[in-house]
Amino acid sequence: MKKLLLILAAASFGCFMVCCSQQVKTDNNDVETEDSLPDPEPIEISKQQMDSLIADNNAFTLKFLKTVNTEDQSGKSFIYSPLSITYVLSMVNDAAEGTTEQELEQVLGFRQGGIQAANGFCKTLIDSLPKIDTSVQLNIANSIFVNKNYKLKATFKRDLRYYYDALAESHDFASPKTLQRINGWCDEKTNGMIPNILNNLNPDAMSYLLNAIYFKAGWSEPFEESSTKEQKFATANGPVTIPLMHQTYAYKYMKNNTFAAVDIPYGNEQWSMTVLLPHKGKTPDNVIEFLAKNGMSFAKSLEWNTVDLKLPRFETESTTEDLIGTLKNMGINRVFCNGAEMPNMCDKSVYISNMLQKARIKVDESGSEAAAVTVVEFAELSVGVEEPEPPIIFHANRPFVYMIRETSTGVILFVGKFTGK
Repeated sequence: MKKLLLILAAASFGCFMVCCSQQVKTDNNDVETEDSLPDPEPIEISKQQMDSLIADNNAFTLKFLKTVNTEDQSGKSFIYSPLSITYVLSMVNDAAEGTTEQELEQVLGFRQGGIQAANGFCKTLIDSLPKIDTSVQLNIANSIFVNKNYKLKATFKRDLRYYYDALAESHDFASPKTLQRINGWCDEKTNGMIPNILNNLNPDAMSYLLNAIYFKAGWSEPFEESSTKEQKFATANGPVTIPLMHQTYAYKYMKNNTFAAVDIPYGNEQWSMTVLLPHKGKTPDNVIEFLAKNGMSFAKSLEWNTVDLKLPRFETESTTEDLIGTLKNMGINRVFCNGAEMPNMCDKSVYISNMLQKARIKVDESGSEAAAVTVVEFAELSVGVEEPEPPIIFHANRPFVYMIRETSTGVILFVGKFTGK
């Protein structure tokens, strides 16, 4: 069988209009010429604390999934990377105080440990996730590009470098070369999945903060192209014909009163795509509602079974133009208004004036690719058995929910819904 690769790329970037009053002296594109501050003390996070942070951040992920699903009444498929949003807002949180900080930490799942917990969580994932499976390519990258006429506070820049391994450069935002540099960084960090983030650059912006997540892995048991057949898929508007990949193999499986779930592993089985297929008479909305109320508790019931699996070959694109409205509905408000408290970013008061995410996923026999871009703009305030049982039938031939997650930690990288259109 030919090897099926899954490439999941997520790129998230924040465009920060970071306002300061002092002219920056640059040296080899460094944002500041003053002597670098010493690295902060490492944040010690126990496994128990990390497990708790992951569970709380996954709760944000599933609440975000419910919120965007409620807002999107188009009936179309979508994909998002809430972890990408977590990275962007955690970097924002490093500069926040007061109610702004409290809201960010409460919603993202860091309420118990504050800024240290957010920074430690993000650094731990950057350092540890790529090592879990050497056959899986995973890269989490961050950078900040600052208008040459302004500068960040040294402590903020230091924290981004230490906890987020963020590249910092100073540029002329009126020059087309700066746009090329920013887009080139995204192209490089996503292996060409996101070649262009911006079509033009705002010369009055103070800085652009970017996060990119890139994931590439092969299925543990690849599908055969010859087994893919055009078959009917039940959409809300009637059946359509789409290609369904097919194989019978041992997968982790469970079912409850709302849905059946199958875990399709990659590599050494530490990473997986979990597909949640609602029972007939149920919908993805019912599945998402269950997840929002019960979290990932269903995963404890996954057990090895022989499964007759059918999965669509599909491609999905989605755009959320108003992430600010979505996050306000989830409880983050102050950072988006003139009362935003972020004194540790620069010498002027700033707030998030715009935020959106675009994403795409493609799954076929030759591989799968996915990318997500989040834009944040800142403005100044004004098993074997002897008698094998028949295989369990799991035919994803109707709308379903899916997620990409690391099974040992439980951290979720992507969530999506496929509706057949």
